[in-house]
Amino acid sequence: MKTQKFILKLFPEIMVKGSSAKRQMVGQLYNNLLKLLGDIDTDIKIKKFSDKIEVVTPISVVDRVRIRLLNTPGIEQVLEALQFDDMMTLDAIKAKVCERVLSQIEDKTFVVRAKRTGTHPFNSSEMERTIGGYILAHSKAKGVDLHNPEVTIRIELINNQLNIISDKHSGLGGYPIGTQGDVLSLMSGGFDSTVASYLTMKRGLKTHFIFFNLGGIAHEIGVKQVSFYLWNKYGASHRVKIISVPFDDVLTEIFRSTPETYMGVTLKRLMVMASEKIAKEMEIDALVTGESIAQVSSQTLRNLALIDQASNMLIIRPLATMNKPDIIDIATKIGTRRFAENMPEYCGVISKNPITHGSFKRMEREAKRFDYSVLDRAVENSKSIYVDEVINDVTTNAPIEIINNIEDSEYVIIDIRGEEETIKNSCEVLNIPFYKLKTEFKKLPQDREYLLYCEKGVMSQLHAQYLRDSENRENVRVYRP
Repeated sequence: MKTQKFILKLFPEIMVKGSSAKRQMVGQLYNNLLKLLGDIDTDIKIKKFSDKIEVVTPISVVDRVRIRLLNTPGIEQVLEALQFDDMMTLDAIKAKVCERVLSQIEDKTFVVRAKRTGTHPFNSSEMERTIGGYILAHSKAKGVDLHNPEVTIRIELINNQLNIISDKHSGLGGYPIGTQGDVLSLMSGGFDSTVASYLTMKRGLKTHFIFFNLGGIAHEIGVKQVSFYLWNKYGASHRVKIISVPFDDVLTEIFRSTPETYMGVTLKRLMVMASEKIAKEMEIDALVTGESIAQVSSQTLRNLALIDQASNMLIIRPLATMNKPDIIDIATKIGTRRFAENMPEYCGVISKNPITHGSFKRMEREAKRFDYSVLDRAVENSKSIYVDEVINDVTTNAPIEIINNIEDSEYVIIDIRGEEETIKNSCEVLNIPFYKLKTEFKKLPQDREYLLYCEKGVMSQLHAQYLRDSENRENVRVYRP
């Protein structure tokens, strides 16, 4: 069986830890990879060292493994390597390296960079000079350039095992998930909350999600969808929960008891208070929000202080000093921008003439007017599920018919994956990426029956439900062959 080797370099901050902490973090990353890669192929082999982890995978799944490794917190670099054993002499090494790199260096300048571990009759510098000289003499390379080469040939010699590095990628960095504890992230599904959640996951925090429902089932489905996406891509080594809290009665009570200028801050305070109650039940020590100083009226420094006053729990704000364009850039990079652009922002509906520099004394008076039994009922009526159960939850609560076999050519299949190639079928097939579906679906003839398709059926189920609830479209089902 042909295999591909990956050499995983650890996040530098892991390497400067004490021996006990470093051993624990490397062990956690190893266990995370066992889970993540075991779900891809049981033939994948993983070996841990004090300063790296090696993964040997069948060629058939190498692309899936590469993507998973690049999205796993704790990994600084992913090196792809060709492995050769029993390299006993420098003559054997230089011949093997030359054989493998000839096509890469034709008419180009190059340099050899070598790292060596073990006992050998030569050092790394001698390896570089000997191998470089041999390659220069036996190739059509333009020459050796030590400072600005067009091609860098990277090799590692570990005892008698030779690794020729064929490619190098930057990883996520950060700490392995599971090494830094649990947090509960206030998730609205917009740019800020999704990026904040990603950053905590990247820092090794097991990130659960809490959602305050102000917009009905369609909004809830949208938030569950992006939460599933974030977890599945960056945090699937650990099961996490998503808690949905019905906040419509809380909003009604805010309108009854709170002056317009203080409604926005009051809403955020109540969300923090509810989150604290649920976090304590889950034995979680910290909350996460996507707030950024001065981005909106409730996020001025004074108003953030008023919000913090509502809870004794640590509140982490990863975006506190970030600019909105930088936040959007990260959302684009991690794939949540398309979700956020289609996510309604309900918190803004009560931001009429908002105060930007609230008064502690005034806030204390206004807070006493609120009937907190309404908040207690909302917390009691909250629903908690594991994020990996989102699709089953949506199907159970609001079932969408799933079609496995198509006999009726009247169906139109909509492939929502956003890829250039669409699914092959005898029916008419349209390619509409999920992030364009909301606007493009309205333009389609509504006398036809449509089947949404994606690879695993999760996204298609959620979007079919969204179209049913928000657009009143009854002609939408899911195609899962």
